[in-house]
Amino acid sequence: MTDPSPARILHLSSTAVGPDVLRITVRGELDVDSAAEFQDAVTEHLATRSGLRALRVDCGGLVLCDSMGLSALLMVHRRTTALGVSLHLEERPPALDRLLAVTGTLDHLTAPPAAAASTPPSS
Repeated sequence: MTDPSPARILHLSSTAVGPDVLRITVRGELDVDSAAEFQDAVTEHLATRSGLRALRVDCGGLVLCDSMGLSALLMVHRRTTALGVSLHLEERPPALDRLLAVTGTLDHLTAPPAAAASTPPSS
């Protein structure tokens, strides 16, 4: 078996955009092998950055997101919402938007916080 291409390995970096905004840049694959790493990194940032109001996830370098990656994004959304932190998925590649649309999670993950909270869950 060969090693995965470096472009496919998950790479995360974070940058403080301001005193209350953090940007996490995601490059590579958000999948069954890397979803926990992504969730753990976000959880650590949420726990150590008091006063955080917004988390911006730059998805521009995301080459793949599978069902476990989607699950990780949903869990991050749940955690940010519980803390009153708005989540923004920025620079979404078309494949991610298609996945979110097909699974009915596009509006849930991309709507402004007030709209997302007032939208009744679909059955």
